[in-house]
Parts: sequence; structure tokens; C-alpha cells
Amino acid sequence: MIVPDLKFEQNHFQLFGLSPCFKLERDQLERAFLALQSQIHPDKSAHLSDLVQRIAMQNATRVNEAYQTLKSPIRRARYFLLLQGVDTQEETNTVMPIDFLMTQMEWREAVIEAEKNRDLVVLGQLESRIKILTLELETELASKIDVERDYTAAAGMVRKLRFMEKLAEEISTAYDELDR
Repeated sequence: MIVPDLKFEQNHFQLFGLSPCFKLERDQLERAFLALQSQIHPDKSAHLSDLVQRIAMQNATRVNEAYQTLKSPIRRARYFLLLQGVDTQEETNTVMPIDFLMTQMEWREAVIEAEKNRDLVVLGQLESRIKILTLELETELASKIDVERDYTAAAGMVRKLRFMEKLAEEISTAYDELDR
């Protein structure tokens, strides 16, 4: 048995036989991942030479990384934009509209206050609001990428989503602290 060798020049979308776009059918991605994973899983080559086992491990790692990237909306957007030659500049460009930054500061203060007061209701309300706004941003991002092809605006939205992701992480951390 020969382990299928993936073409490393393929991008993540090509690897799974998907059209490159932001809005993906989650079920289609899942089916493509499972089908590919079943072909290249390292256990299938456990009885073969070390070289073949290494290739199988590299293939499995590549497929898993591609799947994790495409499964996450923010990572998928970042990757898609990178394929278009657009850097989201998340680490270097933190310029955001003032109202967005003010809201972020208010939410962070509310998370700190809720944690301090052990107020699960407020944390739950913040978490719900963040989820709703994140979904709204993802919908708008899909339009910027897939319809308008305005990749510069999309990069700015990815930066906003990164702020939202960090805030969601802070809320999760607050819940963890309250569970102690």
C-alpha cells in the first residue's frame, strides 16, 4: 500500500475540493475533511517503512491544519485574504473607529466588574451580545469578501473580529475564575 501524497502547492480550499470563498458550507467541509482523513490517517501506514510513516504524518498534519483554518471564520478570512495578497495587519494596525474602541473598553470594564461582583447574569448578557455582534460582523465580512471583493475593508473587519475574539476569551476566563 502506498500512502497518498498530498500536493503541497495546493491551498487549503483546493485540498478539500472547495471553492475559495469566505462563506463555506460547514457540512461540505466536514465531509471533505473526513473523506481525506480516512485516506491519509497515519494508522493506515503503521506497518510500512519509517519514510512512508513520516509522509503519512506530514499529510495528516497538513490536512488537520487546513481543516482547523477553514473551520474557524476568522482564520478562514485571514487565510483567504492572504491568498489574495492582503495582510490583515492585526499585529501592526490597531486603528479602529472611535465608537468601536469605546464600546470595547466599556465591555472590558463590564467583564472586570461582573467578575469582581461574581455576576453570572451580566457575564451571560455580555457573552450573548458578543456572539450576536460577531455573527453580524461575519455576515458583513462574507459580503465584503464574496460579493464586493473589497479585501481592504475585509481586512479591517478581520481586525474587528479579532477584538471580539479576545473579548470572548476574556469572558471565558472570567467564567473560569468564578468556577474556582
